[in-house]
Amino acid sequence: MQGHFVDPTGAWTKTAPADAFKWSPKTACGFGAKPGRLSHLNCLGPDEFVKNVFLDSDTDMMVLSFVPSRRDDEPLTIQAADAVRRIVERMEGSHRLLIHGRVNPNQPGDLESMDELKEQWKVSAWKCYTQWGPEGKGFFLSDDVGMRFIEKARALGVKIICVHKGLPFGRQSYEHSQCSDIGIVAKRFPDAKFLVYHSGFVTGVPERPFSGRGASDGIDTLIRSLVESGVKPNSNVYAELGSTWRFLMRDPTGAAHALGKLIKYCGENNVLWGTDSIWYGSPQDQIQAFRTFQIAPELRSMYGYSEITPAQRAKIFGLNAARVYGISAEEVRRHTRADSIARERCAYRERPEPHYRTYGPKTRREFVNLLRWNGGARA
Repeated sequence: MQGHFVDPTGAWTKTAPADAFKWSPKTACGFGAKPGRLSHLNCLGPDEFVKNVFLDSDTDMMVLSFVPSRRDDEPLTIQAADAVRRIVERMEGSHRLLIHGRVNPNQPGDLESMDELKEQWKVSAWKCYTQWGPEGKGFFLSDDVGMRFIEKARALGVKIICVHKGLPFGRQSYEHSQCSDIGIVAKRFPDAKFLVYHSGFVTGVPERPFSGRGASDGIDTLIRSLVESGVKPNSNVYAELGSTWRFLMRDPTGAAHALGKLIKYCGENNVLWGTDSIWYGSPQDQIQAFRTFQIAPELRSMYGYSEITPAQRAKIFGLNAARVYGISAEEVRRHTRADSIARERCAYRERPEPHYRTYGPKTRREFVNLLRWNGGARA
């Protein structure tokens, strides 16, 4: 449900700082050793995206998303995203890559551009960042600007709204990265689907059982918003796991509370797999970790969490997302079993070149820099 890459040759690089996207662990892939002020961006480019996602991992489908940006300074334009979609389609992978339309409704011109995104670029959903604004000020979906955005999406008939919540960009954006608005708009617009990217997760905030009003940060802000607004599980709010699982898979107890809460309060049909890759390289390590993860019986008994059965795992891995986008899982399987990507993947794995390296901090300094990213600007 969440993949990314950037265009390393785009016009935006002319004014980009030398450390643009250096916060991404994937920029350590080795291309950075080549000449060029921004050569590390090749680690995040379209070729690496296709290889890491479709060849080096078991991923069959991906929704390509966007980072927040000014209209004249986009690290990934809709044109570049569509070019990669067409590359994948030429590989007969017509059922493998969907794209978002990036909308910052608090930025002049973005609401007006939604018509073009739907008609010309055939976007499958909208992606927004409530903690971002052209002047550094975010918004809530329940604000006037957020409401106008939702109304426009409904009028255009593309009623899937993907909103980045959690993982704040800095102190100024912290308020708008929380989820207090989600329950309000979900209740008001039951015909729209709200996909909460990162599920409100905040690094450094320990995941514990939800009780009362829960914690004042993190995933509990999403759950509290749903409870207070009377939005029942398996309704129109979906919890996406991109980066959230990547951080939590190293903490089994925290992961158990996070997944247990999300399944319990959002619903077993409304938790969606995402990896936020290409930022971390191949998502295969995340896939393998989730395949074997289980919530401990004592935690299930104590807090009412459900066991993660094979059926539940399959739902989270893709069946839930297929339903969100109105895609037949059987149709996807039929097309992806023997398309060009499947054949190339099979041949590639005869002599694979993946290292399955988990990119991340190796020293205290690198760890502090990564934490600084999670509390600062992403790009």
